Amino acid sequence: MSPHVERVDRETLDWLIASGMLKDAETVERYRQARYGWLGGRTYPYAEHDLLRLVTDWCVWLFAFDDAFCESDRRAAEIARALPQFYAVLEGLDGGYEVDDRFARMLLEIKNRISAHADGDQLDRWCSVTKDYLFAQVWEAANREDEVVPSIEDYLFMRRRTGAMLTVFALIDIAAGHRLTPAEWRHPAVRAITESANDVVVWDNDLISYAKESESGNARNNLVNVLAVHGGVSRQAAMERIGMMRNKAITDMIERRPTLEALGSEAVHAYVRGLEFWISGSVDYSLTSSRYTMAWRQRIAEE
Repeated sequence: MSPHVERVDRETLDWLIASGMLKDAETVERYRQARYGWLGGRTYPYAEHDLLRLVTDWCVWLFAFDDAFCESDRRAAEIARALPQFYAVLEGLDGGYEVDDRFARMLLEIKNRISAHADGDQLDRWCSVTKDYLFAQVWEAANREDEVVPSIEDYLFMRRRTGAMLTVFALIDIAAGHRLTPAEWRHPAVRAITESANDVVVWDNDLISYAKESESGNARNNLVNVLAVHGGVSRQAAMERIGMMRNKAITDMIERRPTLEALGSEAVHAYVRGLEFWISGSVDYSLTSSRYTMAWRQRIAEE
């Protein structure tokens, strides 16, 4: 746990309120109770205060965007029409392009803060995976709108993008202060362990958030339902299968460690440790945050 966690939790909530991304006092209180600073404190415990603020603010932007765009009744076309402002921010606002969407304005602020700490390669990497994340939300919205449960193959492929994990993984070497070179970022073993870590975190999230999502319009975009529908199994059997898939991905990560250690790179070592902190930290946070535990308590009370 970061020693800066309580301070960052307060500062990030103040930043979020000032941003205008939350619609009312009830939503503000819900975010206050969720204590998102503890997610940053657990997943980036090595970061200095300013960098921990930056990565935590980005995580909270993702949660706020997810609530407003991705777990709402917004249609796919509506989300698609909003993309130009976000893409313009990420690509540089050439030609005097004006941004009036409050989420796009805060995205620009985050990008500028990342730029102050990152080199050009690191910034480009983050911008690229953030664009992938945004575009993937149109696909997810189309599933909700058309009441489609995607195929297992499509879901596993797209979940690596809808989950936004590559956007937070791209900040690990910035927060750690050990820059991955372009060659290290593209190294097959680094890409493979990143993919496995991505799978673990989003599959964990599908399990942990199932109680929250199972009665919502976004239930189709959850691996439990995808496996139950297309695998012809019960929800319990689907959850057990996800557990086995998760364990296999963890095993794959462990087996790749010798190859990565042989590179002799302090930056690669710090990045791998950052992935491990994300796996453990996201579970620890989810099991204690009201964002997820309130849904569990409600389901238990109903049953």
